[in-house]
Amino acid sequence: MYEHKAIEKHSMLASIIDTTLYKHVEKNAKAGTHSNRVSQLCKYLGQAMGLSDIELYKLEISGLFHDIGKIAIQDYILDKPGKLSEQEWKEIMRHPEIGYWILCTSLEMSDIAKYVLYHHERYDGEGYPKGLREREIPLFSRIISVVDSYDAMTNHRAYKETLDQEMAICELVNNKGKQFDPEIVEVFIEKVLNRKL
Repeated sequence: MYEHKAIEKHSMLASIIDTTLYKHVEKNAKAGTHSNRVSQLCKYLGQAMGLSDIELYKLEISGLFHDIGKIAIQDYILDKPGKLSEQEWKEIMRHPEIGYWILCTSLEMSDIAKYVLYHHERYDGEGYPKGLREREIPLFSRIISVVDSYDAMTNHRAYKETLDQEMAICELVNNKGKQFDPEIVEVFIEKVLNRKL
């Protein structure tokens, strides 16, 4: 009976994931590709950190949905090639909270929602939306922050120059203890990126 309920719950969760992700990708194919890369890199990083299978699954799904709140952000802001205005930047900064509320509408996804909410917090407390710092930020959110930033730096974005891997690694290192958890940066570089070189 318990096994049947677990399978049923997993099936329902998979259906929710597929539907929500389809809507996200339908709106912006580039965002979907980015989310898939972030999800995969989160999984590799989680494995390198010794997370359990259940934790890896949650982390992978959290990475997949980290930008789901951008569904509610107007396309002209997301695709703007130049610098964002202050108002446009404020609009972009709403996406973690929007994502949180979208995911909270599903009981099965509510556990993932908090990791999405805090993925733009900074290790030094200067992030958003709550200004959390260091270990106040959930581990999965700290992982997503590193991976998301790396992927954004090394793949084309309309509003910024693409960096090669070496330059992106320098940015991660230069921002250890400021934007990023230093330990996570070290594991990501040593055990994930160096493995992929």
